[in-house]
Amino acid sequence: MNYKKISLEKGMYGIPGKSFTDILEELDPSENYIGTPLESLDAFQRQLKRFDIKVAGAGSDKIEKFFSSVESAALFPEYVARAVKMGIENQNKLSDIVATVTKIDSLDYRSVESTMSEDDLALKNVNEGAAIPETNISTSSNLVTLRKRGRMLTASYEALRFQKIDLFTAVLKQIGAHIAYTQMNDAVNVLLEGDGNGNPIEEITLTSDPTYSDIITLWGKLVPYNLNTILAGTEAVKKLMQMDEFKDSVAGMNFHATGKLCTPLGANIVHIPSMTNGCIIGLDKTCALEMVQAGDVVTEYDKLNDRQIERATISTISGFAKIFTGASKAIKY
Repeated sequence: MNYKKISLEKGMYGIPGKSFTDILEELDPSENYIGTPLESLDAFQRQLKRFDIKVAGAGSDKIEKFFSSVESAALFPEYVARAVKMGIENQNKLSDIVATVTKIDSLDYRSVESTMSEDDLALKNVNEGAAIPETNISTSSNLVTLRKRGRMLTASYEALRFQKIDLFTAVLKQIGAHIAYTQMNDAVNVLLEGDGNGNPIEEITLTSDPTYSDIITLWGKLVPYNLNTILAGTEAVKKLMQMDEFKDSVAGMNFHATGKLCTPLGANIVHIPSMTNGCIIGLDKTCALEMVQAGDVVTEYDKLNDRQIERATISTISGFAKIFTGASKAIKY
């Protein structure tokens, strides 16, 4: 098997635009294992098998197993990155509000923007020889603001070497969960304040607590976009769920079965604990927000490979941009 013959070293992490697993896949393509007992494993997982490193379950090895050789030590940063990504994915609600994810290889990125009214979106009759109406889509004036989010692990190798890998995975997943939580806060802030291109959210100001009639007004204000997602903090979610119209048997069964809240209008409610009281956001998730990522989860691996994990850094760089400004509205009360 070719996976046993690959020479591993920490320089495999320094190739721009490619992850450690990408490099392994080039050297040891997974397609070569179709129809074999290793078909379900990717190139990184085959390397774990090569060095007999078990990262999960009751038979999980101790962390020192990674450092039994120079080559097996090269696997440790990728393990850390994967565990963090699992934590991000487990707690990630961004898929409920982001229309598209753009990955870039630099820190400079301009999104597109278009402010279109219902009239702009209408497909009108065009007389013979007449000009076809235009819809203008342009590049944003300002760059998308990218923020680096991460954590520093501070511990000695001696303190961790005898710990089980699956216990360490639980810690890393929690770091990932906090990263996801912070990224969601960044996304909500862009929806409310704009992405730096003079496009804050349009607000519907109320003088009292919101009623079902106000939610209907929000639905109408979003036209020609669809109200398919509502973002709200804890107190706002309570107010929504106390409305008689939201006490729907089908919605209740959906909540008990999936844990997802929905409205009589068919919109999903996404609970954002950090949102301030007195605000509810309605949006069309298919066209309101773009997420921009500069690379993937990054692990500062030099010290890890050299067994000096006293200062191991895990980070991601991401930002958000509005696609159609009118695709999100807010109720303030």
